[in-house]
Amino acid sequence: MSEQNYQIELPGIERPGLVTALAIMTLVNGILNILYAISITFGLVLSTFGLGILCIPLTFLPGVLGIFEIIYATKLLAMPPRPVKPNQTLAILEISAIATGNVISMVVGILALVFYNDLAVRKYFWKINQ
Repeated sequence: MSEQNYQIELPGIERPGLVTALAIMTLVNGILNILYAISITFGLVLSTFGLGILCIPLTFLPGVLGIFEIIYATKLLAMPPRPVKPNQTLAILEISAIATGNVISMVVGILALVFYNDLAVRKYFWKINQ
């Protein structure tokens, strides 16, 4: 039985490498944000003998941001490409995650904003949203 490549491309639309890099970075950062939120929550609760439960709302940003990042990354990696717009709000929230001490998320947010301004990436998003 021969293996065939079932990857479907839309005519005239080729995904730039920066879009793939953006999607993978967002996916990995989403997973790391969820793990970060869980570990900080359990760390606060255990280290303060239960009184740290009052600080749990501080870990909502990385947890919720991680969920949204995973959803957005799966839309970017979809084959054939689905209409999706550049999500600069998500990148800004990634940068604001530095308030919780998450440096990795800040770096991914800055890179995402730089990638969104690349001409090839802008053309790609324009083509898939027509």
